[in-house]
Amino acid sequence: MALSQWIDGDESASEMLGRVLKERTSLVVPPLHRVPLRVGNVVELVGPSGSAKTQILIQAAVNCILPKEWNGIHYGGLGCSAVFIDLDCRLDITRLLQVLKLRILEAISNGSLNTGDGENFDALYATCLRRFFYIRCYDSFEFLATLKTMHHKLQKERDGLGVGLHLLVIDSIGAYHWVDRISSSLPPWGHNRKGFSLANVLEAAVEEVRKLLLVHPSIVIASRATIFGYRSSNVVRRDKSLSESELRHGKPDGGLGLYREYMPSAWQSFVTHRVFVRDSDEHLAFSSCEHQPTYSSEWLLPSLGFVDKFIVTNVRNQAIFLKLLVYNKVP
Repeated sequence: MALSQWIDGDESASEMLGRVLKERTSLVVPPLHRVPLRVGNVVELVGPSGSAKTQILIQAAVNCILPKEWNGIHYGGLGCSAVFIDLDCRLDITRLLQVLKLRILEAISNGSLNTGDGENFDALYATCLRRFFYIRCYDSFEFLATLKTMHHKLQKERDGLGVGLHLLVIDSIGAYHWVDRISSSLPPWGHNRKGFSLANVLEAAVEEVRKLLLVHPSIVIASRATIFGYRSSNVVRRDKSLSESELRHGKPDGGLGLYREYMPSAWQSFVTHRVFVRDSDEHLAFSSCEHQPTYSSEWLLPSLGFVDKFIVTNVRNQAIFLKLLVYNKVP
């Protein structure tokens, strides 16, 4: 009897093909919309401090936890869970709450639903927040411990919420670079242990993320601050004749100038997509907001050959990410 049940299987061939070939939902968040992001992708947001990297991460997290539709109203989200690992320990969680609140209110307003608006908002707001997990780590050891124990927590939450992880955010992956470099001279803790070094820490972190993606298929988006300068042979260079201002802010046409690549090879080979973002000296007048600072983003992996420009502005005294349909080709 047991043999016949095993031969019969749990699903037919058509059901299996439907499950395997089912199109997975992609994460389309400006300025990351140029390349559809799907589970298994590892995206690196590279840029100097103050280039709106965290704001992009917030928008991606909100888009993930919002449902596609709720009570007949279209919200355009994915309805999945998101984990935000804060290694910089500087995230203002109220910014995420403001963006989430504004997205819900705008969708309700566009849906022209007059009855039970307050109840719809409260219920959806609470549901979205239950899908968002915020973790703050203060050193590499806490980061590794978080990755090693995350599977059990995510499994428990998936059973309770009925939705799985779709987005893993790491802000910022290079936060402990200098501390780990100083600590690299520490002796091993035992004969069977590797010496503590930046390369070993990132290699272990990459391995733990790989294991996590096997059990919880998701998109990984990690931000990383840049180091500008010439004191390294491992340099990303677009133009050899750059002024000091262009090294700091980029080229006048919006293209990438030059920055040092300081992450170990284990992390570099793990990244499947890379986007360079930066602030700009240019200011634009947008709607009722005057002289809004502009930011630009350029795809490095894969290289798309143009630069998108966007702004981060305030709507109803709440932060919201807006993209301008302006781009320049990179020579």
